[in-house]
Amino acid sequence: MSRESIFRDDDWGSRALWWPEMQPVVRAAAAVAVVAALSAAQPPQGREASSRALALPQEPGLPSLCPPGTLPDARVCVPFPRQSAGSERDHAQNRHRDRSGAHRQYDHIPRQPERPADYLKYRYPIAPPASGSFVMSGYDLDRPEVDQRHTANREVGHGGIDLAQSRGTEVRVTDLDNQVGDAEVVYVGEVFGNSVVTRHALREGSRLRDYIVIHGHLEGTGAGLEPGRNVSAGSLVGFVGDSGSPGIVHLHLEVRRVRDHVELQKLGAQKLIQNAYTVACDPRNVLPLLP
Repeated sequence: MSRESIFRDDDWGSRALWWPEMQPVVRAAAAVAVVAALSAAQPPQGREASSRALALPQEPGLPSLCPPGTLPDARVCVPFPRQSAGSERDHAQNRHRDRSGAHRQYDHIPRQPERPADYLKYRYPIAPPASGSFVMSGYDLDRPEVDQRHTANREVGHGGIDLAQSRGTEVRVTDLDNQVGDAEVVYVGEVFGNSVVTRHALREGSRLRDYIVIHGHLEGTGAGLEPGRNVSAGSLVGFVGDSGSPGIVHLHLEVRRVRDHVELQKLGAQKLIQNAYTVACDPRNVLPLLP
């Protein structure tokens, strides 16, 4: 066989490329064939391992030959995360019965797999109590109806989290992950009892998305809070109470993503929490992690 041949005639294991004398395009095609043949010849586990650190012949100007899910690093293909911080969060659909007993379908954004399930790994607008339970009720809109919270007035599902603390505990603004700039007060008044609603702009991929945070069942609200006012992290929102839920002192914390083209300033209290305008989001997706 002449030196112009790409492969020797003996078995695959001893074949060698006449690499120096091949044209760039031919070299690229030959390398692709080698990678494909090696991948096909390995079982799934071996194939995965080879894609993590696969040495490739690389020449200036040649396209990357790394398999999907990896990027070239010198002469090796290394894996990269499929989802990075600030990436777009997809919503899902679920359904449950409303107060009238009718089934209602709704959008929501469940906890992303890379976010810890443990509620105690996050920072909140209030600190945990010195003793006793902190999270009274968690987010459950991603669960089947039978596993969602049911209350005496036939309410089903909980789109936020209820945090136990003593009456009068200060509630303060918490910046969210990937937040850009300060938060803005959107609404002060009745939503879940006395409530303060703040807007937070978060970086998701290549765009900014608006989220609202509802601080509910407050004993009272912070002085001077009004729609349009910017509030930085640590600003006083109000005080833990039981307005709208007599006898159950706690903070209701709910996060919702604003749908595109919705003008929050034009929404009333009830529209702020309607699925047509905002989508419930598991707070663990956006709350900051404790150090």
